[in-house]
Amino acid sequence: MIDVLAPGPYATIQDLGRPGYAHLGVPRSGAADERALTLANRLVGNPEGHAGIELTFGGARLRFADPAWIAVTGAPCPLYLAGRVAEMYAPVWVPAGAELVVGAPAAGLRTYLAVRGGVEVEAVLGSRSHDSLSGLGPPPLRPGDRLPVGVAGDRPITVDAVPGPAFPAAPVLGVLPGPREDWFTEEALRAFYGTPYEITPESNRVGVRLRGAALHRAREGEIPSEGMVTGAVQVPPDGRPIVFLPDHPPTGGYPVIGVLTSRALAVIAQLRPGDQVRFRPGGPGAR
Repeated sequence: MIDVLAPGPYATIQDLGRPGYAHLGVPRSGAADERALTLANRLVGNPEGHAGIELTFGGARLRFADPAWIAVTGAPCPLYLAGRVAEMYAPVWVPAGAELVVGAPAAGLRTYLAVRGGVEVEAVLGSRSHDSLSGLGPPPLRPGDRLPVGVAGDRPITVDAVPGPAFPAAPVLGVLPGPREDWFTEEALRAFYGTPYEITPESNRVGVRLRGAALHRAREGEIPSEGMVTGAVQVPPDGRPIVFLPDHPPTGGYPVIGVLTSRALAVIAQLRPGDQVRFRPGGPGAR
């Protein structure tokens, strides 16, 4: 068991989501930064899809009732295990009864904790992920929660440590053409790919709302609702783009000017309010 003493500003259980239910109106959900969660799982010898804890702005305190191997990845935070400094991006042995304290990240937004065996809360539609849009899955963590840990598999722990990714101050993200790119003027396309945008405080796991040049349409009217994917850049009538994250609705009625690459998705999921971002056409991702 893991006892939640303090969850921080916002903490949820996430795995790789529940794909295949969009036709029923169920979002995929899952870790906002899949790259970080899968790496944490690999570090402790788990399958990549095991459930872990996603922390937003750190701030958690957890007590481990039983000894465990853990790994912490994502936004870099100071870690203290039983009062001593612990390392991120490495397997860490936690003795029974030890308390882990996760500080606030120096950069980035979301930090991931994997435990060998995975967090085994009850699955809903094949996933243990919390979906902030529909409410499916386990609720956000609260003080006093007890999280069961699964049985470790046969995979050995083979890595001592890995380097963490860079967190650039103003990343440039790769975007593939969207299905409704022709709905926008040439001036709008030049603005989208040529000017910076700022992450707004209204951003969450549903989508990243951007402040910057308004993107004007080349035609009037609206489109019927159509399927949406994670990474879609939807543009409502006010012209301010929204980048969909894992808890996005399965359908949307605003035109999509582009879709972020999977590599770029991991980067934008780590941007915090006030950060700036630029976009460029094509893959593979970000710089």
